[in-house]
Amino acid sequence: MKNTFDHPLPDAKGYFGEFGGSFVPAELQIIIDEITEAYHAIRQDPVFLAELTRLYQHFVGRPSPIFHAQSLSERYGAPIYLKREDLNHTGAHKINHCLGEALLAKKMGKKKVIAETGAGQHGVALATAAALVGLECDIYMGEVDIAKEHPNVVRMRILGANVIPVTHGRKTLKEAVDGAFEAYLADPVTQLYAIGSVVGPHPFPMMVRDFQSIIGNEARIQFQQMTGKLPDNLVACVGGGSNAMGLFSAFLNDASVKIHGVEPAGRGVDIPGEHAASLTKGEPGIMHGFKSYMLKDEQGEPQEVYSVASGLDYPAVGPQHSYLKDAGRVQYGVIDDKEAIDAFFTLSRSEGIIPAIESAHAVAYAIKLAQQGEKGSILVNLSGRGDKDIDFVIKNYGAQYGIGSLI
Repeated sequence: MKNTFDHPLPDAKGYFGEFGGSFVPAELQIIIDEITEAYHAIRQDPVFLAELTRLYQHFVGRPSPIFHAQSLSERYGAPIYLKREDLNHTGAHKINHCLGEALLAKKMGKKKVIAETGAGQHGVALATAAALVGLECDIYMGEVDIAKEHPNVVRMRILGANVIPVTHGRKTLKEAVDGAFEAYLADPVTQLYAIGSVVGPHPFPMMVRDFQSIIGNEARIQFQQMTGKLPDNLVACVGGGSNAMGLFSAFLNDASVKIHGVEPAGRGVDIPGEHAASLTKGEPGIMHGFKSYMLKDEQGEPQEVYSVASGLDYPAVGPQHSYLKDAGRVQYGVIDDKEAIDAFFTLSRSEGIIPAIESAHAVAYAIKLAQQGEKGSILVNLSGRGDKDIDFVIKNYGAQYGIGSLI
């Protein structure tokens, strides 16, 4: 599959309309500009693109297939398809951009990649890519998520990464980003901060989007080969929003395709601090070096957030998503914890596919669309598999779904 990094936005300063940009200290901006220049060079380099394509095919296992979920479709009355990013090596879409970032770091002569992780999928993917190309790797992860996503912590350590617990605030994804940013500011010369989503200062929202666009490029061809036409609906979960931008990017100019981003409503979208629906309940603000919709407390600072899915509990969102919301091109809805866990078990028991809790939000929204009368085809980006979540789910929800203690 050819890599095509040809998108009209962002502009030269990293803006998607009014969102994006780079709000970092002047001394760091010098390093950021070097990263931007290096990225623009490698995205046109046939040798780099050939190596990335080789790794996607022979290391990751791309192209990931599209699967027609027949049982789910018959049950809810709409044809539902899954883009199987859960089948990628490391178990999620994150490996798509981690390979690109690791190769870029190597090209720039960096010695180490550092990153944040919530659910652990980005951390595992970056640790994998670092091991592959011979780089050191530090992963910052909140203590709450370390306990919740223990299997991924073990995987990162086996791969040689240094997992650094973050102990302040709610000890989840936002705090992990804080910790990684602080470490990067201490030494931006020998390290590359391999941001895990379409967030952060320019060029990271663009760069991660470009590496993830292989999802949409594949899906566009595959779906037409399977059905003879484009999907009527796209659905993907949105925390920072990398898996969603990866799928959406290939269809933005297709007016016939309705696009749905799904945010986490947590314990209730109207309860401050108990959800992470930045686009639904937030307002424009600046955090972690970029401008986007964000959830704010009464002092205008980033609000505490929550989701049952560790990979979605972030108080802002990628700037391109903010632009697409205001432009009306993408409709953003919400799914709460209960709906996500219901979908987790529904997909597992109807199709034999255990999804990541993050991805279960998208599955739940597809089901809701069908229940509300949508009869057209629905293509869900199944962004990750649920191996990392099974202990947490059984401990907290097993009894409700007929699973007793396994001990």
